[in-house]
Amino acid sequence: MKKKVMMAIKKIKQFGIFVMCALVLGISCSDEFLEVPPAGSLGDAQLGTADGIEALLIGTYAALNGVFGNRFEGPNHWVTGSIMGGEANKGTDAGDYSTINPIQRYETDPTSGDLNNLWRGRYEGIARANRVLATITANPEALIAADAARISGEARMLRGHFYFDLQKHFGSIPVFDETIPSEEVVLIPNSGTAWAQIEADFQYAYDNLPAVTDAGRVNKWAAAAYMGKAKLFQGKFSEAITWFDDVIANGVTSNGLAYALLDDYAQIYNAENDNHAESVMDVESANNTGSVNNANAFDDLNYPYNTGPDGPGNCCGFFQPSLSLANAFRTQANGLPLLDESYNDPANAVQNSFFHVIVDGNDEDTFVPDSGPLDPRIDHSIGRKSIPYLDWIAHPGSAWIRSFPYAGPYSPKKYIYYKSQENTFTDGSSWTRGYATMNYTIIRYADVLLMAAEAEVEAGSLTKALDYVNQVRRRAALSEHWVKNPDGTDAANYNISEYVAADFASQDAARTAVRFERKLELSGEGHRFFDLVRWGIAAETLNTYLAYEGQFLVTKFGGASFTAGKSELYPIPQAQRDIQGSDILAQNPGY
Repeated sequence: MKKKVMMAIKKIKQFGIFVMCALVLGISCSDEFLEVPPAGSLGDAQLGTADGIEALLIGTYAALNGVFGNRFEGPNHWVTGSIMGGEANKGTDAGDYSTINPIQRYETDPTSGDLNNLWRGRYEGIARANRVLATITANPEALIAADAARISGEARMLRGHFYFDLQKHFGSIPVFDETIPSEEVVLIPNSGTAWAQIEADFQYAYDNLPAVTDAGRVNKWAAAAYMGKAKLFQGKFSEAITWFDDVIANGVTSNGLAYALLDDYAQIYNAENDNHAESVMDVESANNTGSVNNANAFDDLNYPYNTGPDGPGNCCGFFQPSLSLANAFRTQANGLPLLDESYNDPANAVQNSFFHVIVDGNDEDTFVPDSGPLDPRIDHSIGRKSIPYLDWIAHPGSAWIRSFPYAGPYSPKKYIYYKSQENTFTDGSSWTRGYATMNYTIIRYADVLLMAAEAEVEAGSLTKALDYVNQVRRRAALSEHWVKNPDGTDAANYNISEYVAADFASQDAARTAVRFERKLELSGEGHRFFDLVRWGIAAETLNTYLAYEGQFLVTKFGGASFTAGKSELYPIPQAQRDIQGSDILAQNPGY
């Protein structure tokens, strides 16, 4: 797939060169020779061809990865979804990328340049999708009917994604399609009509996209899954069930694999296994294309700090799983999680080198790893001292952490490349080795199962919800895929079991279990904040998180709080209100 992506990019570049040469030949003997288009650009006549429209579409896909070089634009929402959801800390130290500091304390304001770039990046994606659709309409002879339907479906699917992303961040946004002239866009208010457009785009995509296409393209089943997600976010649970049932029964990946959970949880995050059966919608990446932005540039800061040759990236430690997230992987003797949230109690908290050194005041070399029962997904998700870190060395603890007192003891472990993949699945052409070329999965099949379980709890069958959750837990319980020491023994005391019917005897009990399973299964993947907000429990949950984490990370969280009725949404960027006018683009409450 990496070769296909690079070939596609190369093809676009070659096409651009061809068009520019044709332009030069076409005007060199004309008295209009001064009317030269900007270098590297294509005119409407060139874009109105089949190749030109495909190039515009590929440019729309490129916007999934971010277009302004800002890490908030990335699809993984490591700040706005994970750090803000209490499952990770902004690492390194307080002086590094300090503009994140007020955001993680729920003190951001409308002047944040990072949030403005998130807004700009998503609307750039929407503008690109609209350009594809408008170009198809303006050039009806350029494409055969089947290709016109497919490309339109892809463009509308991508546009629906960009609008969905804006909606879940900002709540009320301007909405426009390809029929609106560019000069009128600034007159469109944030009127709260995005959901209708999002559903219309996903419906069109479902109706017009093929089930099987090229790996990396969206297909009809990605549209169906995303429609179910959109329904879920709106509380339309019965409608969501209909869509999820269809996806679970019939869905296939773009490259034709029936949707399924991978046996090995770690393989979800392995570049050598991209485009796998669990991938519903992903963002493709590539290396050695001439720009590291085609790799996972949005993650380049998030590897463990100062690893040298013993670990990946060698920079910069910005994304460190939280103490309370690690504690959530504690299990009872029966292999079930502590759903009463007692996992943060001192008797249950996971022993780690932070407590050993900062709290207990002992030498890190005398640290003894936790011996209590743990969900095995902890060591696929979190880098912990003395536990093997993929195929690198065992995590050494403070040697890979820039500041224990500021960010805690843990490193991320998902979407990290392996030592054996250095310079083959990484792009080392820039300032850091940390440009991995693995796909980021926007929606994966476990996510679909858990969203379906949630919808079933709210408007369907607790029995079906139990089955979906247990499918996810059953995969995690495959002991042959647990993290192992070099001698083949389990790296920790892993203990996990499935729920029984009595555990789902009531809607409240089932709801608690499903929500907790999302926390464990999808940790660090950018979903948590938005889940808490749509469940209506963000203020309670995150203030509890701040109180716990703030006992230890005092500099970071001392005095921080989540404000109900305000902090659930990000502020509309002031820069955008300056452009449109504050009378047109209304600000969110509390800002």
